[in-house]
Amino acid sequence: MKKSNAKITTLRLTTAAVFMAMTIALSSFGIPVPGGHLYLCDVAICLGAILLNPLEAFIVGGVGSFLGDMLFYPAPMFVSLATHGLQAVVISLISHKTLKNRPQLASGIGVTVGAVIMVIGYTLGKTFVYSTFEYAMIKLPYEIAQGAIGAILGMVLCWKCGIHKLFNNMITSREN
Repeated sequence: MKKSNAKITTLRLTTAAVFMAMTIALSSFGIPVPGGHLYLCDVAICLGAILLNPLEAFIVGGVGSFLGDMLFYPAPMFVSLATHGLQAVVISLISHKTLKNRPQLASGIGVTVGAVIMVIGYTLGKTFVYSTFEYAMIKLPYEIAQGAIGAILGMVLCWKCGIHKLFNNMITSREN
C-alpha cells in the first residue's frame, strides 16, 4: 500500500469512527413520544452514508445503532443493526453509483429510499420484537417523522452547510 493510500485509509477509518460515535450519541437520548422515543441518530446515519462508501456506511449506521441500543436500550439492537445497516448501505450506493453528474439529486433519492427502508424495517422489527402489531402501528407516525427529519437534516448538513465539499477537499488533499 502506498503511503498516500495509507493516509486516505486512516482518514476514512477515522471519519467513519466519528460518524459511528455520533450515531451512538444520538441514540442515547430521544424526544418522548407516545409509544417510545424519537431519535435523531438518522441525521448522522444519512450524512455519513452520503459521504462514505457502503462498508463504512454500514459500520456507521448498522454497528453504530447496534452499539447505541446495546448500551441504552438492548431489546431492538438486532433490528437496528439490520435496518440502519441496510438503510446506510442503500443511501451510500445510490449516492455514489447513480446520477454521477447530479450528486445532490442522487443523495436526495438515496435518503428517501433509506427513510422508507428504516420505517418498514422498524415497523416489521418491532412487530417481531414486541410480538404486537398494534405497538408497531402506534409508533409508525413517529418512525416516519424520524426518517424524514434524518433525511432532511442529513441533506442540509451535507450540501447546504458544505460538509460534502469539506470532506472531498480533505480526501483529495491527502491524495497529493
